[in-house]
Amino acid sequence: FMQQIMKSMRESTMSAGMLDNSGTQMGTEMLDTQFATKMTGLPGGLSEVIARQLERQMGGAQPAIPDTAATKTLPKAAPTQAGFVQLHSDAARAAESATGIPAAFMVAQAAHESGWGKRDIRNADGSSSNNLFGIKAGASWKGAVAEVTTTEYVDGQARKVTAKFRSYASAAESFADYAQLMKTSPRYTGVLANSNTAEGFARGLQKAGYATDPAYADKLARTINTTLRIQRAVT
Repeated sequence: FMQQIMKSMRESTMSAGMLDNSGTQMGTEMLDTQFATKMTGLPGGLSEVIARQLERQMGGAQPAIPDTAATKTLPKAAPTQAGFVQLHSDAARAAESATGIPAAFMVAQAAHESGWGKRDIRNADGSSSNNLFGIKAGASWKGAVAEVTTTEYVDGQARKVTAKFRSYASAAESFADYAQLMKTSPRYTGVLANSNTAEGFARGLQKAGYATDPAYADKLARTINTTLRIQRAVT
């Protein structure tokens, strides 16, 4: 789009000269490509504007956890929704083999919980906890822990609380631990039984008390539909 704009600008402001030939034209086009790439890729540039607009139109959910200075962005491996889906597809497929839950549903839940990878639960030293599903560290958890301020809903009202979350060495470990939780906890038996549809999966999680947000199922279902559209677009 930006290249077309620049091409139109050149055509309207420059006229053909004696030195114009296929070589100079190619050079000009290559230069315009570099300019267009720079302008669209800058922070706050055209690509970010388009991405935000598409996210609103496609029903991208807002991050559910954490939302304070204790959180920072993930590494730039997943700068877009499509990048996030691609980045975690292999780990999600492995989790699907273990649970029977469609990989796309789990990628979508990770996207919803982490704001499409734009927010992260951080360890005390600032490193990533790789906790994509917002799984808290209960008394039975023996691994590393990240403690941050997050939002919980009590009697329908949002409140800030400090909570401990599990910390993993990689995103793949996060998916594997999530699969283990779904597979072994009696609390989520109904989730596995109703994971054949996006709505059934989302409603099952809310009914099981996975999150305190009263609108969790609706938000997650929208994110699942967004993820499925992205997968169809890239295949």
